[in-house]
Amino acid sequence: MRSALFLMSVAAVIALAFWAYRENHNTRQAMIENNALNRDIAALTEAISVQRAEWAYLNRPQRLQELVALNFERLSLMPMSADQFGAIGQIAYPLPEADLSEVIDAGIDVFGDIEFLSETGRTSASEQQP
Repeated sequence: MRSALFLMSVAAVIALAFWAYRENHNTRQAMIENNALNRDIAALTEAISVQRAEWAYLNRPQRLQELVALNFERLSLMPMSADQFGAIGQIAYPLPEADLSEVIDAGIDVFGDIEFLSETGRTSASEQQP
């Protein structure tokens, strides 16, 4: 009895040691992946900031004016001025489409005279006898 209890204790210690080793290994792998993802995020954030700086540099007003001057004959671009803008009242807005909600809310009369086609021709429902 005593030796069986001793063997079960040894087996439990070995099982717990294996479980602890496996959890430690999984935790270290997760930390390595986490660090790699953090490095990727930092690199992408830096790349975004560099691209924003390049965009701001390329969209400088002085540079754009020089490009317009260099390509004036080919593009025929003119500088913008205040007289190119109009008043709001000068804008031609499209006409609104017909509002069908009034027609839909009014309803359609579907309970009028129902006509039946008989052998002699068309007769109304009121002329039919049961």
